[in-house]
Amino acid sequence: MALTHADIDKRFKVPTSGKIRLSDYDTHWAGREYFPDLTKDGVKERAKGYLESSLAELSTAQELLWANDRQSLLVVLQAMDAAGKDGTIKHVMSGLNPQGCQVFAFKKPSDEELDHTFLWRFMKALPERGRIGIFNRSYYEDVLVVRVHPELIDRQKLPDSSRGKRFWEQRFDDSNGTVVVKFFLHLSKGEQKKRFLDRLTRPEKRWKVSDADVDERQYWDAYQDAFEQMLRNTSTDWAPWWVIPADHKWVARVLVASILTRTIQDLNLTMPTVSEQREKQLAALKRRLSKDEE
Repeated sequence: MALTHADIDKRFKVPTSGKIRLSDYDTHWAGREYFPDLTKDGVKERAKGYLESSLAELSTAQELLWANDRQSLLVVLQAMDAAGKDGTIKHVMSGLNPQGCQVFAFKKPSDEELDHTFLWRFMKALPERGRIGIFNRSYYEDVLVVRVHPELIDRQKLPDSSRGKRFWEQRFDDSNGTVVVKFFLHLSKGEQKKRFLDRLTRPEKRWKVSDADVDERQYWDAYQDAFEQMLRNTSTDWAPWWVIPADHKWVARVLVASILTRTIQDLNLTMPTVSEQREKQLAALKRRLSKDEE
């Protein structure tokens, strides 16, 4: 028995209607039921093979996207701290052509950015046609962190008239027209604690932990509720959310690579062709080049 695209859709794709509960999604899932004859290490080794295969397919798919120069792909990564966003970008995107890929990590907004609509700094970073853009955190921070810490709204200098009952609905409704695939890396509170402690005991990783990271753990339940609201209100047929189990980093990377590859393949892209006249011009150019002396 193998994990199929239909299995992935059923297990990890967020429905576009109805209530979603993150407690229904297992952060520790590792696909053991699909490989009953393998040990845990055996499943992990099999997954590595799938990842290598998916990365090769993703590279081919990216080349088609780049060559067509008609569509772009935006990859959104949201998660609690230490869920593996950086590692996912590093491992899944390692085989891509850097010329056709761009990564943006969004931090606390600057004063200039706060003087514009909350989407302004993200709109500037959208990928051009033919490219893959990756948002490490995104415009959804404004329905997550701001929802958990509503005092941050005051910094956005919004008119009083905009802060009525439909404030969050209006933010959920903002969208753009590129191909979008969105991943929520679903980490357990226990695994986050384990990763924080690991970072604190390893000198080369201590820089990755801040006081604020640990302080935010007290708002864990509030963040889970905010994530559920985000997923429920913004998963669409054209820009779905995927809840990716993140307690095992290798599981998250395999699933993200597989879904990204299929997303581009479903665009049914082909290599661009040239006109008959251009074919003749290229043939003449080839003859000319063949006669050149080295």
